Amino acid sequence: MSNDTNRTATPVCDQLRATGNWNPAWDAFAALDPAWAEKFMVMGMHPVMSGVLEPKVLEFLAIAVDASCTHMYAPGTRRHIRRALELGATREEIAAVLQAVSVLGIHTSSLGAPILLEELAAIEQARAASVKAA
Repeated sequence: MSNDTNRTATPVCDQLRATGNWNPAWDAFAALDPAWAEKFMVMGMHPVMSGVLEPKVLEFLAIAVDASCTHMYAPGTRRHIRRALELGATREEIAAVLQAVSVLGIHTSSLGAPILLEELAAIEQARAASVKAA
């Protein structure tokens, strides 16, 4: 798009930028395809804009997503914790959200620990067979 008159309207993206809720990591895909970025943000903002969930609950969900092991976005986690506190969330409620989302990372251990035990057993069997053969 060579000039502003041809620029795709992005009111939701613009609002997110203006309110400090824009993640700078989104800049690249917004520059590549502003129409797609706007549609994506509209979809993502639907739960917020629908009013179905209480604002504090939405902040809890945002904390869980931003703090999760698959996301780990500290600025968003901080912003949503601050907003949840402003909405009356307690320290215990936020801690419970963080504790609940922390179990996402347990899969590393539940996958890796049995494999480690199997491999240790295989090494021990190989050593025992080696000693027996000698």
